Amino acid sequence: MESLLTKYGYTPDKEGIGKRLDAIAANIDNVTTPDVLNTCMSIMDLTTLKNEDTPASVAKLAGKVNSFKVDYPSYPLPASICVFSNLASVVKDTLDDKSVHVTAVSGCFPTSQSFIEVKVKECEMAVAAGADEIDIVLALNSFMAGDFESSRKEIRAMRAAVDKAASSLGKKVVLKVILETGLLVTPERIAEASFLAMEEGADFIKTSTGKVSVNATPMAAYVMCECIKAFCEKTGRKVGFKAAGGISTAKDAVGYYSIVKTVLGKDWLNKDLFRFGVSRLANSLMSAIEQKTVSYF
Repeated sequence: MESLLTKYGYTPDKEGIGKRLDAIAANIDNVTTPDVLNTCMSIMDLTTLKNEDTPASVAKLAGKVNSFKVDYPSYPLPASICVFSNLASVVKDTLDDKSVHVTAVSGCFPTSQSFIEVKVKECEMAVAAGADEIDIVLALNSFMAGDFESSRKEIRAMRAAVDKAASSLGKKVVLKVILETGLLVTPERIAEASFLAMEEGADFIKTSTGKVSVNATPMAAYVMCECIKAFCEKTGRKVGFKAAGGISTAKDAVGYYSIVKTVLGKDWLNKDLFRFGVSRLANSLMSAIEQKTVSYF
């Protein structure tokens, strides 16, 4: 069977990517402008995924988003609020501005270690609870064993479940597939996982859960973006990119912004095709724009 890398004519050039990342890092200060920082604000999935999350704490976060436009009228709202599936309804019921989406991590996040029937049911329930976007995790238990077909079937089943549940509500729901690139380790495996997820209907491919020791890295992001470009050139379908896990400073955000702009171009620099999964970044971006410490979220 033809390999995915051969199919898309892609071979990761680790040395070449390293040099391009060095150039991006050296230019960060020149790229860090208020406009870029505001763009980074507008593509955030403002995230809380703590064991101790409660309906009250999630409602409080959504309430801060509600008051944000009053307190900081010149700033864009985040793209979404991301929570566990069972708390999606809290965000939906609390949010005033429906342009801010409800994102739910589902499919037995963060490990994806369960029965496919359980994963599918959670996705269905999350959509029914009000999720506009569903983030699932690639089944690494099969992928790492070389059983790509089982990994494919799981994404396919969850994609179908999300679409069916969304259709019953008269809407469309975005599906993001988390690759957990820190566990995939090599650029080749990251590329294979990227192509596999996109082939099975991912609207976005996402770096990490934020729950393992190595999360988003510039190298993984660059490889994923190159795969998105190769996939788009072959199929004509634009897939989004989401960086998540350990992105906490304005410099981090501008670095990933620069990677996306360099590889994919300006068409991807919007919330329809580019996201950050963040819990601490919002305050860092606001502090960078205001030139003083801001602790709003």
